[in-house]
Amino acid sequence: MRAVLVSGPGQVAVTEQPDPTPGPGEVVVEVTSCGVCGTDMHILDGELPSAASPLVPGHELTGRVVALGPDVTGPKPGTRVAVDPNIPCGACHYCRIGRGNLCDDYRAVGVTRPGGFAEYVAVPARCAYVLPEGLSDAAAGLVEPLSCAVHGLNRLPRRPGEHHLIYGAGTMGLMMAAVVRQAGAASVSMVDLNRDRLDFAKTFAADQVAADAAEFDRPHGFEVVIDATGALPAVEDGLGRVRKGGTFLQFGVSDPARKAAFSPYDVYNREIDIIGSMAVHNSFQPAIDLLAAGLDLDALVSHVYGLDAFDTAVADFRAGTGRKIHIAPGTEAHV
Repeated sequence: MRAVLVSGPGQVAVTEQPDPTPGPGEVVVEVTSCGVCGTDMHILDGELPSAASPLVPGHELTGRVVALGPDVTGPKPGTRVAVDPNIPCGACHYCRIGRGNLCDDYRAVGVTRPGGFAEYVAVPARCAYVLPEGLSDAAAGLVEPLSCAVHGLNRLPRRPGEHHLIYGAGTMGLMMAAVVRQAGAASVSMVDLNRDRLDFAKTFAADQVAADAAEFDRPHGFEVVIDATGALPAVEDGLGRVRKGGTFLQFGVSDPARKAAFSPYDVYNREIDIIGSMAVHNSFQPAIDLLAAGLDLDALVSHVYGLDAFDTAVADFRAGTGRKIHIAPGTEAHV
């Protein structure tokens, strides 16, 4: 089969690899779509210590089951599935207290084992979620990132009628905008430095957009502020825009070596709740159910490329071109 192989920092090529054989408890999926994500950039740049090397990356994948491993009874061959890439160990302290996304021995498809930037991939059968009939290919490829947004929503207090400020109008920020609006937000304001993304956000889910949150008229601040960028200036600015008694959600992934500056006194004096949201936790099936119920995210997919155009997809991602970029291994490159 053909697959993207990362053999070291900056060493990426489309290569021929052996077709995967399903082991016990596994299925082989023929990949129809796999989203390009910031985590993939960290892997390509050698900035993710937990990533295997060499590695076929890609963890936002969907496709059709084509083979079952020993003693696996389903999903049956031909079944369309989305793959939850996360594989907690089930035995460590955090798994045993029901916090598998914080697993001490956390493993993942496309991070510690071969992923979805390939024609085929072997995954644990329990990670393959059957998709409903009629769900578009674009929506199917968005299940994994949507499940992250659903987990982020679950970490927030559920108080309908509150005003939300989101830093970052990329795919994840837009998904957070969609789910908080679905959950009853009174308004959603979004900040981004990319004008094209702001223009899209205004038509997609945001009530108001700006390159600087100071442009918004909220003298008392926002009840909920969400950082979907991981950029320290956004984090530091956002903490200062939380209303007294409000909540700040760190949803974006920051460079682990960098530290944000904030005032502990300010957190104390204004009773700000600071919450983190890490990956997926009991949110994969709810994400599928939201899409099946009519949550329309298809417009988030702006580019679809074949494997041979992987370098172009990466360049577009780094340049902030478009929105969600998908790799469709069985197709020629197209936009």
